[in-house]
Amino acid sequence: MNPNLDALQPYPFERLAALQRGVRPDPALTPISLSIGEPRHAPPDQVVQQLRDTLGELDRYPATRGTLELRTAISEWLIHRFALPPASIDPERNVLPVNGTREALFSFVQCATGPDSTRPGVAMPNPFYQIYEGAALLAGQRPVFYDAHTCDFAGLSEATLRRIQLIFVCTPGNPTGQVLQVEALQQLLELAHRYDFVIASDECYSEIYFDEDRPPASLLAAAAANGDPEFSRCMVFHSLSKRSNLPGLRSGFVAGDAALIAGFLKYRTYHGCAMSLPVQRASIAAWRDEHHVTENRALYRRKFAEAMHVLGGKLDVEHPEAGFFLWPRIPGDDVEFARRLYAATAVTVLPGQFLARDAGQGNPGRGRVRMALVASREECRTALERVVDFLG
Repeated sequence: MNPNLDALQPYPFERLAALQRGVRPDPALTPISLSIGEPRHAPPDQVVQQLRDTLGELDRYPATRGTLELRTAISEWLIHRFALPPASIDPERNVLPVNGTREALFSFVQCATGPDSTRPGVAMPNPFYQIYEGAALLAGQRPVFYDAHTCDFAGLSEATLRRIQLIFVCTPGNPTGQVLQVEALQQLLELAHRYDFVIASDECYSEIYFDEDRPPASLLAAAAANGDPEFSRCMVFHSLSKRSNLPGLRSGFVAGDAALIAGFLKYRTYHGCAMSLPVQRASIAAWRDEHHVTENRALYRRKFAEAMHVLGGKLDVEHPEAGFFLWPRIPGDDVEFARRLYAATAVTVLPGQFLARDAGQGNPGRGRVRMALVASREECRTALERVVDFLG
């Protein structure tokens, strides 16, 4: 077995299950989970119907690079959504379908990094999505953490910048909800060119935001603003899971630097991860429709407005810039808080320290919990009212 498997830490939800073991809330209370970011809004009817209508195409092996029609739909969506120069995204060179961002984030590290004793690092935000860390460790790399709350790239030491091969950014952030502005991404691009590393930008929450006049930017837009039509050193990751409430479809894409795409495609032909044709057909229908995405944002907007009203003055929490997580500070230890909250109210939240690491200055998730407002509006309100009652 790969000895690096021993370096992997338990997944947050495995730790959460252990934390709740033996705890029995009042059976009269309906359990409500705010712990996992699994969208519960209804998926778009036309996408589900397209999937049903094309199940007959399961009799053929799909190509790893996907159909030209899917890559074209993705290219057109990127150009329109992020106001990129016309024809700047070539469906033949700059786009590759993937089976959700999780699969792609993990496998890209295996492909884009290699043995180099002078550059053993993969940088990532802290708190973070644990796939970043696991991907780095199983690629034989060393995780290097930076503060996800500040994302101060200028504050990264020269020694750190010289020893990383790749850096992850997550915008909008999980769990912080923070959006990186174009200027911050441009600054990071300049560092990537100066110190020779690749940027992997996880943008899977980009379509859940609250101000229709200020949609989150993309790393690709920052590269274009820098005058780089080739998107050098850039790879962005997008998914239909959050945008279109289709987590079970396992459909997303990567886009960016044509040289990185070509290498990743070569890797994936061995990896055995082609997207089935019915999923590709359904994905085309999703990427070509914005109406259901706008409606989805409106649902989240109402839920977050109500959540801030319920929690106002009772919990130290800020409205996120984007995404569907609340990231409040809580009184006392976050692990003990989550356990006692579950016991008293049957509401599950995720302790913040499960999403972070002690990188020398303490665990930045300690004293916080993550709440995913993905359930129905009524369930979210009930859960948060129970939290307020619990707080006394």
